[in-house]
Amino acid sequence: MKRQRHSRILATLGPASSTPERIRELFEAGADVFRLNFSHGTHEDHAARYHTIRQIEEETGRSIGILMDLQGPKLRVGKMKDGRVTLETGQKFRLDLDPAEGTSQRAYLPHPEIFAALENGTALLLDDGKLRLRVDSFGPDFAETTIMVGGPLSDRKGVNVPGVVLPISPLTEKDLIDLKFGLELGVDWVALSFVQRPDDIREARELIGDKAWIMAKLEKPQALEHLEEIVQLCDGVMVARGDLGVEVPPQRVPVLQRQIVRTARAAGRPVVVATQMLESMITSPVPTRAEASDVATAIYSGADAVMLSAESASGEFPLEAVAIMDSIIKEIENDPSWRTILEANHSTAEASTADAICCALRRVANILEPATTVAYTTTGFSALRASRERPIAPILALTPRLETARRLTLAWGVHAVPCEDVSDLSEMVDHATDMATQHDFAQAGDTIVMIAGVPFGTSGRTNLLHVATVPQK
Repeated sequence: MKRQRHSRILATLGPASSTPERIRELFEAGADVFRLNFSHGTHEDHAARYHTIRQIEEETGRSIGILMDLQGPKLRVGKMKDGRVTLETGQKFRLDLDPAEGTSQRAYLPHPEIFAALENGTALLLDDGKLRLRVDSFGPDFAETTIMVGGPLSDRKGVNVPGVVLPISPLTEKDLIDLKFGLELGVDWVALSFVQRPDDIREARELIGDKAWIMAKLEKPQALEHLEEIVQLCDGVMVARGDLGVEVPPQRVPVLQRQIVRTARAAGRPVVVATQMLESMITSPVPTRAEASDVATAIYSGADAVMLSAESASGEFPLEAVAIMDSIIKEIENDPSWRTILEANHSTAEASTADAICCALRRVANILEPATTVAYTTTGFSALRASRERPIAPILALTPRLETARRLTLAWGVHAVPCEDVSDLSEMVDHATDMATQHDFAQAGDTIVMIAGVPFGTSGRTNLLHVATVPQK
């Protein structure tokens, strides 16, 4: 199941993609990693999908990543009278802790943390930014506002507070229950919602440890003030454009997307571009030309992966969505200018032995044009540093740990294979050439370039680069 592309596809599972047959079809169409969205569905639903994925993995012999996406805090108003009221622009409107049904003059906001963080003039956005309020005065249990942009407001609509760091943990009671369940299942990645500051990643790390890799969902503009530190603390990053686009002007989203991708690439962290990539395919068998261009923009920028949400989870054409995303990626990666753009956006390597070796790997691959590069890796470190360099040849990551192989499925250009460890250089070369031919990355007479750490079996020590020729059998 070798992929003929470097960038990866993250597909969300849901009601439209829950049967073993459909999940296998999505995998065969190009899905590399599956997302279990814990904002929806029961634990039983997610467990069934998890075990189906593992069965497909065993049958196909290709590692498949599984990402659990935690819901995070959901800030919402309470119920409204008759389910819906209309707010008129210019009128006054009160938010408070009174649980009574809302009217056109007031509404229940059961989040005292919001009141604690307000300032006069703070903007409050309701219903994904469709309604906009300005805070005129506030106390520990209320806020008096002026309606700047009115419209209908119905039950349980969301509240956003742009530009304000809220004293809220990204892990709710529900998230903690879901997290324990997901880690016991054996998920490979945990996507953390509502990240505002570096301490949010530290809090999650204390609970998760090394049981899974952490992906920071960047959906709050406050997080961008600490972008580099957050990227350094997590294992991967998601550009969550839907929620991010509520709190910043839409024209800022492409700029922020490029900033996040560039920062993650420089740090060697896998970065996913997500939300509304092929939105029209929820109800249409083909995307718009603008959506195809949107996916292309992410691939040209060097993103590790692009994500499908409702398109594959609840849409009418989940299989077609994965297939067209696969074809868009391949088309872009066959564009001669794609490699030129990647090289132009390449950032300077760190002053470390590992990065010096991986930088040399990229240069050697450009000159020799090998059939593949091979990275021996225990924790995934060597493969990720090699992936950071975006070498011209695919990266065959050989690891003694199955969990490492699964986690690396999200990394650009990496085909991860669990295998036995090696003990010396001769064994390394023999094993690498065998695995390269077995997995259809090379054939007799081809050149391959390898990186590893010596002494073998030592984590985080990439200090060897070796060029070999695949022997005749």
